[in-house]
Amino acid sequence: MVLLKCPICGNDVNVPDDSLPGEIVEHECGAQLEVFNSNGKLALRLAEQVGEDWGE
Repeated sequence: MVLLKCPICGNDVNVPDDSLPGEIVEHECGAQLEVFNSNGKLALRLAEQVGEDWGE
């Protein structure tokens, strides 16, 4: 496990070692976080909420 900081609440988040950029991790504070690559290291950011566009 990799220990990262939640960008929302600042608490620790355990992320599996085999996580890939783009994966979504849900934290105990309720935030949905996206794993991304920051200068060769894994980091977390708030995941974008994409709504359905129903083809419009």
